[in-house]
Amino acid sequence: MRIGILGATGAVGEQMLKVMEERGIDCELRLFASQRSAGRTASFMGRDVELTLCTPQSLRGLDFLLGAAEADVSRELLPMIRESGAVYIDNSSAFRLDPDVPLVIPQINGEDALAHHGVVANPNCSTIITYMALAPVHRLSPLKTLVASTYQAVSGAGKAGLKELEDQVAALSSGQSVTPQVFPAQIAYNCIAQIGSYDSEGYTSEEMKMQNEGRKILHSPDLKVTCTCVRVPVFRSHSISATFETESHVTVEQAENAISAASGVVLMKEPVATPLDTSDQDLIYVSRLRRDLTSENGLSLWCCGDQIRKGAATNAVEIMEYLMAH
Repeated sequence: MRIGILGATGAVGEQMLKVMEERGIDCELRLFASQRSAGRTASFMGRDVELTLCTPQSLRGLDFLLGAAEADVSRELLPMIRESGAVYIDNSSAFRLDPDVPLVIPQINGEDALAHHGVVANPNCSTIITYMALAPVHRLSPLKTLVASTYQAVSGAGKAGLKELEDQVAALSSGQSVTPQVFPAQIAYNCIAQIGSYDSEGYTSEEMKMQNEGRKILHSPDLKVTCTCVRVPVFRSHSISATFETESHVTVEQAENAISAASGVVLMKEPVATPLDTSDQDLIYVSRLRRDLTSENGLSLWCCGDQIRKGAATNAVEIMEYLMAH
Protein backbone atom coordinates (compact mmCIF):
# COMPACT_ATOMS: atom_id res chain seq x y z
CA MET A 1 0.00 0.00 0.00
CA ARG A 2 1.29 3.45 -0.97
CA ILE A 3 -0.09 6.39 1.01
CA GLY A 4 0.72 10.09 0.86
CA ILE A 5 -0.03 13.04 3.14
CA LEU A 6 -0.39 16.49 1.57
CA GLY A 7 0.40 19.28 4.03
CA ALA A 8 2.34 16.92 6.27
CA THR A 9 3.92 19.63 8.45
CA GLY A 10 0.67 21.28 9.59
CA ALA A 11 -1.24 20.41 12.75
CA VAL A 12 -3.65 18.08 10.94
CA GLY A 13 -0.98 16.54 8.70
CA GLU A 14 1.21 15.70 11.67
CA GLN A 15 -1.81 14.20 13.43
CA MET A 16 -2.61 12.05 10.38
CA LEU A 17 0.90 10.64 10.61
CA LYS A 18 0.45 9.92 14.32
CA VAL A 19 -2.96 8.28 13.86
CA MET A 20 -1.67 6.02 11.07
CA GLU A 21 1.24 4.95 13.27
CA GLU A 22 -1.09 4.29 16.24
CA ARG A 23 -3.31 2.12 14.04
CA GLY A 24 -0.40 0.16 12.64
CA ILE A 25 -0.99 1.23 9.04
CA ASP A 26 2.44 0.30 7.73
CA CYS A 27 2.91 1.35 4.14
CA GLU A 28 5.14 3.06 1.66
CA LEU A 29 4.63 6.60 2.94
CA ARG A 30 5.22 9.82 1.04
CA LEU A 31 5.04 13.17 2.78
CA PHE A 32 4.39 16.35 0.81
CA ALA A 33 5.07 19.86 2.05
CA SER A 34 5.96 23.34 0.85
CA GLN A 35 9.30 24.42 -0.57
CA ARG A 36 10.19 25.74 2.87
CA SER A 37 9.91 22.29 4.48
CA ALA A 38 11.11 20.11 1.60
CA GLY A 39 14.19 18.10 2.50
CA ARG A 40 13.32 17.76 6.17
CA THR A 41 12.35 14.36 7.58
CA ALA A 42 9.60 12.99 9.81
CA SER A 43 9.62 9.76 11.77
CA PHE A 44 7.14 6.99 10.89
CA MET A 45 7.21 3.40 12.14
CA GLY A 46 10.78 3.86 13.32
CA ARG A 47 12.12 5.19 10.05
CA ASP A 48 12.75 8.66 8.66
CA VAL A 49 10.63 9.82 5.75
CA GLU A 50 11.78 12.78 3.70
CA LEU A 51 9.36 15.60 2.95
CA THR A 52 9.14 16.41 -0.74
CA LEU A 53 7.24 18.69 -3.09
CA CYS A 54 4.01 17.42 -4.62
CA THR A 55 4.72 16.72 -8.30
CA PRO A 56 3.35 14.30 -10.91
CA GLN A 57 6.44 12.15 -10.37
CA SER A 58 6.19 12.08 -6.56
CA LEU A 59 2.47 11.21 -6.72
CA ARG A 60 2.90 8.40 -9.20
CA GLY A 61 1.73 5.00 -7.94
CA LEU A 62 -0.04 6.23 -4.79
CA ASP A 63 -3.14 4.34 -3.67
CA PHE A 64 -4.39 7.04 -1.26
CA LEU A 65 -3.54 10.68 -0.63
CA LEU A 66 -4.69 12.29 2.61
CA GLY A 67 -5.12 16.05 2.19
CA ALA A 68 -4.33 18.49 5.01
CA ALA A 69 -3.76 21.56 2.85
CA GLU A 70 -5.84 24.70 2.36
CA ALA A 71 -8.82 24.67 -0.01
CA ASP A 72 -7.10 26.71 -2.72
CA VAL A 73 -4.13 24.32 -2.72
CA SER A 74 -6.49 21.33 -3.01
CA ARG A 75 -8.27 22.87 -5.98
CA GLU A 76 -5.00 23.73 -7.68
CA LEU A 77 -3.50 20.26 -7.25
CA LEU A 78 -6.62 18.20 -7.99
CA PRO A 79 -5.91 17.66 -11.74
CA MET A 80 -2.43 16.37 -10.87
CA ILE A 81 -3.84 14.13 -8.14
CA ARG A 82 -6.50 12.72 -10.47
CA GLU A 83 -3.82 11.98 -13.04
CA SER A 84 -1.91 9.93 -10.46
CA GLY A 85 -4.88 7.63 -9.88
CA ALA A 86 -4.76 8.03 -6.08
CA VAL A 87 -7.97 8.30 -4.07
CA TYR A 88 -7.84 11.78 -2.56
CA ILE A 89 -9.35 12.13 0.94
CA ASP A 90 -9.44 15.89 1.42
CA ASN A 91 -9.77 17.66 4.76
CA SER A 92 -10.29 21.11 3.25
CA SER A 93 -13.62 22.74 2.37
CA ALA A 94 -12.86 22.69 -1.36
CA PHE A 95 -15.13 19.82 -2.44
CA ARG A 96 -17.47 19.18 0.51
CA LEU A 97 -20.60 20.42 -1.24
CA ASP A 98 -19.69 19.16 -4.70
CA PRO A 99 -22.54 16.76 -5.64
CA ASP A 100 -20.05 14.37 -7.22
CA VAL A 101 -17.90 14.14 -4.06
CA PRO A 102 -19.02 12.05 -1.07
CA LEU A 103 -18.89 13.85 2.30
CA VAL A 104 -18.27 11.16 4.86
CA ILE A 105 -18.24 10.36 8.56
CA PRO A 106 -17.62 6.59 8.48
CA GLN A 107 -19.76 5.81 11.56
CA ILE A 108 -22.72 7.62 9.97
CA ASN A 109 -22.57 7.31 6.17
CA GLY A 110 -19.46 5.27 5.38
CA GLU A 111 -21.17 3.58 2.44
CA ASP A 112 -21.30 6.95 0.64
CA ALA A 113 -17.52 6.79 0.26
CA LEU A 114 -17.86 3.78 -2.04
CA ALA A 115 -19.47 5.99 -4.69
CA HIS A 116 -16.43 8.22 -5.02
CA HIS A 117 -14.91 9.32 -8.31
CA GLY A 118 -11.42 9.72 -6.97
CA VAL A 119 -12.19 12.25 -4.23
CA VAL A 120 -13.81 11.89 -0.80
CA ALA A 121 -14.33 14.96 1.39
CA ASN A 122 -13.81 15.17 5.15
CA PRO A 123 -16.49 17.31 6.84
CA ASN A 124 -15.83 20.38 8.97
CA CYS A 125 -14.58 19.63 12.48
CA SER A 126 -17.64 20.96 14.33
CA THR A 127 -19.91 19.17 11.87
CA ILE A 128 -18.22 15.84 12.63
CA ILE A 129 -18.36 16.28 16.40
CA THR A 130 -21.98 17.45 16.43
CA TYR A 131 -23.42 14.83 14.08
CA MET A 132 -21.52 12.00 15.75
CA ALA A 133 -23.58 12.93 18.83
CA LEU A 134 -26.87 13.45 16.94
CA ALA A 135 -26.80 10.60 14.41
CA PRO A 136 -27.82 7.88 16.91
CA VAL A 137 -31.01 9.83 17.69
CA HIS A 138 -31.54 10.63 14.00
CA ARG A 139 -31.68 6.87 13.36
CA LEU A 140 -34.59 6.62 15.81
CA SER A 141 -36.44 9.52 14.22
CA PRO A 142 -35.09 11.91 11.56
CA LEU A 143 -33.95 15.36 12.64
CA LYS A 144 -36.14 18.27 11.54
CA THR A 145 -34.36 21.25 13.10
CA LEU A 146 -31.12 21.99 14.93
CA VAL A 147 -30.11 25.05 16.94
CA ALA A 148 -26.40 24.86 17.75
CA SER A 149 -23.76 27.01 19.42
CA THR A 150 -20.17 25.91 19.02
CA TYR A 151 -17.31 26.70 21.39
CA GLN A 152 -14.28 26.15 19.19
CA ALA A 153 -10.72 25.72 20.36
CA VAL A 154 -7.89 27.69 18.80
CA SER A 155 -6.58 24.42 17.32
CA GLY A 156 -9.19 25.00 14.61
CA ALA A 157 -6.91 27.70 13.23
CA GLY A 158 -3.91 25.34 13.11
CA LYS A 159 -0.50 25.85 14.65
CA ALA A 160 -0.75 29.62 14.27
CA GLY A 161 -3.92 29.69 16.37
CA LEU A 162 -2.34 27.59 19.12
CA LYS A 163 0.71 29.85 19.17
CA GLU A 164 -1.37 33.05 19.27
CA LEU A 165 -3.24 31.96 22.41
CA GLU A 166 -0.06 30.79 24.09
CA ASP A 167 1.81 33.99 23.22
CA GLN A 168 -1.05 36.26 24.30
CA VAL A 169 -1.41 34.55 27.69
CA ALA A 170 2.34 34.90 28.28
CA ALA A 171 2.38 38.55 27.17
CA LEU A 172 -0.62 39.58 29.25
CA SER A 173 0.75 37.74 32.29
CA SER A 174 3.88 39.90 32.10
CA GLY A 175 1.94 43.15 31.66
CA GLN A 176 2.45 43.51 27.90
CA SER A 177 -0.20 44.45 25.37
CA VAL A 178 -1.21 42.13 22.52
CA THR A 179 -2.10 42.66 18.88
CA PRO A 180 -4.26 39.94 17.24
CA GLN A 181 -2.78 38.40 14.11
CA VAL A 182 -4.72 35.15 13.56
CA PHE A 183 -8.08 35.98 15.17
CA PRO A 184 -10.18 39.14 14.71
CA ALA A 185 -9.82 40.12 18.39
CA GLN A 186 -7.75 39.16 21.43
CA ILE A 187 -8.41 35.47 22.12
CA ALA A 188 -6.71 35.18 25.52
CA TYR A 189 -9.33 35.45 28.30
CA ASN A 190 -11.95 36.25 25.66
CA CYS A 191 -14.63 34.77 23.37
CA ILE A 192 -15.10 35.78 19.72
CA ALA A 193 -18.45 35.08 18.01
CA GLN A 194 -16.97 35.27 14.53
CA ILE A 195 -15.39 32.38 12.64
CA GLY A 196 -15.26 32.82 8.89
CA SER A 197 -16.72 35.45 6.59
CA TYR A 198 -20.29 36.80 6.77
CA ASP A 199 -23.00 36.08 4.22
CA SER A 200 -25.87 38.38 3.23
CA GLU A 201 -28.01 37.20 6.17
CA GLY A 202 -25.32 37.71 8.80
CA TYR A 203 -24.25 34.09 9.20
CA THR A 204 -20.59 33.16 8.91
CA SER A 205 -19.21 30.57 6.51
CA GLU A 206 -18.36 28.36 9.51
CA GLU A 207 -21.94 28.53 10.78
CA MET A 208 -23.50 27.54 7.46
CA LYS A 209 -21.36 24.39 7.31
CA MET A 210 -23.44 22.93 10.14
CA GLN A 211 -26.55 23.02 7.95
CA ASN A 212 -25.15 22.43 4.49
CA GLU A 213 -22.81 19.60 5.43
CA GLY A 214 -25.30 18.05 7.86
CA ARG A 215 -27.94 17.81 5.15
CA LYS A 216 -25.55 15.97 2.87
CA ILE A 217 -24.20 13.57 5.51
CA LEU A 218 -27.63 12.62 6.87
CA HIS A 219 -29.29 12.62 3.42
CA SER A 220 -31.78 15.12 4.85
CA PRO A 221 -32.10 17.99 2.35
CA ASP A 222 -34.86 19.70 4.36
CA LEU A 223 -32.97 19.82 7.68
CA LYS A 224 -33.10 23.36 9.07
CA VAL A 225 -30.17 24.58 11.16
CA THR A 226 -29.31 27.85 12.85
CA CYS A 227 -25.83 28.04 14.34
CA THR A 228 -23.57 30.49 16.18
CA CYS A 229 -19.85 29.67 16.11
CA VAL A 230 -17.67 31.06 18.89
CA ARG A 231 -13.87 30.90 19.23
CA VAL A 232 -12.90 30.32 22.87
CA PRO A 233 -9.52 30.38 24.66
CA VAL A 234 -9.19 26.58 24.76
CA PHE A 235 -6.16 24.98 23.16
CA ARG A 236 -7.73 21.77 21.92
CA SER A 237 -11.16 20.13 21.47
CA HIS A 238 -14.40 21.79 20.38
CA SER A 239 -17.64 21.82 22.37
CA ILE A 240 -21.18 22.18 21.03
CA SER A 241 -24.53 22.95 22.61
CA ALA A 242 -27.24 21.39 20.42
CA THR A 243 -31.02 21.64 20.67
CA PHE A 244 -32.82 19.59 18.04
CA GLU A 245 -36.30 18.47 17.04
CA THR A 246 -37.13 15.03 15.64
CA GLU A 247 -40.07 14.07 13.41
CA SER A 248 -41.59 11.83 16.08
CA HIS A 249 -41.28 11.79 19.84
CA VAL A 250 -38.04 10.32 21.25
CA THR A 251 -37.72 10.00 25.00
CA VAL A 252 -34.59 10.97 26.89
CA GLU A 253 -34.11 7.33 27.84
CA GLN A 254 -34.39 6.19 24.21
CA ALA A 255 -31.88 8.81 23.13
CA GLU A 256 -29.49 7.85 25.92
CA ASN A 257 -29.67 4.19 24.96
CA ALA A 258 -29.06 4.98 21.28
CA ILE A 259 -26.07 7.18 22.03
CA SER A 260 -24.63 4.65 24.50
CA ALA A 261 -24.80 1.92 21.84
CA ALA A 262 -23.26 4.02 19.06
CA SER A 263 -19.70 3.49 17.86
CA GLY A 264 -17.30 6.34 18.59
CA VAL A 265 -19.56 8.08 21.12
CA VAL A 266 -19.59 8.02 24.94
CA LEU A 267 -22.55 9.09 27.08
CA MET A 268 -21.02 10.88 30.08
CA LYS A 269 -23.69 11.84 32.61
CA GLU A 270 -21.50 12.92 35.50
CA PRO A 271 -19.26 14.78 35.57
CA VAL A 272 -20.13 16.92 32.56
CA ALA A 273 -17.86 16.38 29.54
CA THR A 274 -15.21 19.04 28.95
CA PRO A 275 -12.68 19.76 26.21
CA LEU A 276 -9.91 18.45 28.46
CA ASP A 277 -11.68 15.10 28.75
CA THR A 278 -11.71 14.62 25.00
CA SER A 279 -8.30 15.98 24.01
CA ASP A 280 -5.83 13.69 22.22
CA GLN A 281 -8.28 10.84 21.71
CA ASP A 282 -11.01 9.98 19.20
CA LEU A 283 -14.27 9.53 21.12
CA ILE A 284 -17.06 12.11 21.15
CA TYR A 285 -18.38 12.69 24.68
CA VAL A 286 -22.07 13.55 25.16
CA SER A 287 -23.48 15.09 28.34
CA ARG A 288 -26.57 16.91 29.62
CA LEU A 289 -29.06 15.07 27.42
CA ARG A 290 -32.46 16.47 28.39
CA ARG A 291 -35.92 17.38 27.16
CA ASP A 292 -36.14 20.68 25.28
CA LEU A 293 -38.75 22.81 27.04
CA THR A 294 -39.76 24.73 23.90
CA SER A 295 -40.67 21.82 21.61
CA GLU A 296 -42.78 18.70 22.05
CA ASN A 297 -40.33 16.56 20.09
CA GLY A 298 -37.17 18.40 21.08
CA LEU A 299 -34.04 17.35 22.97
CA SER A 300 -30.90 19.20 24.04
CA LEU A 301 -27.36 17.96 24.63
CA TRP A 302 -23.76 19.05 25.10
CA CYS A 303 -20.91 17.32 23.29
CA CYS A 304 -17.13 17.64 23.08
CA GLY A 305 -14.53 16.19 20.75
CA ASP A 306 -10.93 16.60 19.68
CA GLN A 307 -10.91 18.89 16.67
CA ILE A 308 -7.52 17.79 15.35
CA ARG A 309 -8.17 14.07 15.75
CA LYS A 310 -11.77 12.92 15.14
CA GLY A 311 -12.67 16.36 13.84
CA ALA A 312 -10.03 16.13 11.12
CA ALA A 313 -7.12 13.67 10.94
CA THR A 314 -8.68 10.54 12.41
CA ASN A 315 -11.86 10.87 10.37
CA ALA A 316 -9.77 11.04 7.18
CA VAL A 317 -7.78 7.96 8.19
CA GLU A 318 -11.02 6.14 9.04
CA ILE A 319 -12.41 6.94 5.57
CA MET A 320 -9.26 5.41 4.08
CA GLU A 321 -9.62 2.33 6.31
CA TYR A 322 -13.27 1.98 5.26
CA LEU A 323 -12.30 2.03 1.59
CA MET A 324 -9.48 -0.46 2.21
CA ALA A 325 -11.95 -2.85 3.86
CA HIS A 326 -14.52 -2.61 1.07
